[in-house]
Amino acid sequence: MPTTTAPPTTEETTAATIATVGLALAPSWLSERLHATDGAGHADAQRAFTLARETFISGKRIDMTALATALGVDRTSLFRWVGNRDALLSEVLWSLAVPTLVLAEQAAEGQQGAERVATLLTHFVDDLIKAPYFRQFLQREPARALRLLTTKESEIQRRYVATAEWIVRHELGDQPLGGAIDPASLAYLLVRTSESFTYADLIAGDSPSTARARVAFRFLLRVG
Repeated sequence: MPTTTAPPTTEETTAATIATVGLALAPSWLSERLHATDGAGHADAQRAFTLARETFISGKRIDMTALATALGVDRTSLFRWVGNRDALLSEVLWSLAVPTLVLAEQAAEGQQGAERVATLLTHFVDDLIKAPYFRQFLQREPARALRLLTTKESEIQRRYVATAEWIVRHELGDQPLGGAIDPASLAYLLVRTSESFTYADLIAGDSPSTARARVAFRFLLRVG
């Protein structure tokens, strides 16, 4: 099924970058607090987020009690700042996906069209498969990881689909593949393909595979 995120306007598409479009089109209560530019941001929320992100990158579990203790506050204050653990984890995960997408975009430099889309997404999958702290999270909390990363209720999937649609529109226009499919539906198919091979061990007990993801992307995009 295609994303439920509203399609980007011409102005949003023109002004957006691969690093900003997902967050712009699928914000959350916490993301708006963390990224507010009008002075409405919450310094304590930012402090908690930064420590949580550092904890995650170090390969450790984000524990709300331990995080509150490290920040010198009680759990009630921490929850008031950042919401529940899933909300905080989602923002941490997306904050790490963004630079990964940027690097993938750079890896596809010099290419265009369907070839560029396939290369970009292949590099993104490869980086996720190889990131040790990310794999540790998947192995440590598989059910939570799949829920936060691959369901339509997840901000992360909505942002990834919005980003993929932005890439599709940028490279293939509003009628990709000769008009055989609309950009939103193609973006959703590409994201589900990405998820299938990135989280193959959790979904089907198989091994994550960049090589198979690459073949699938190229097939979907009709790249010779």
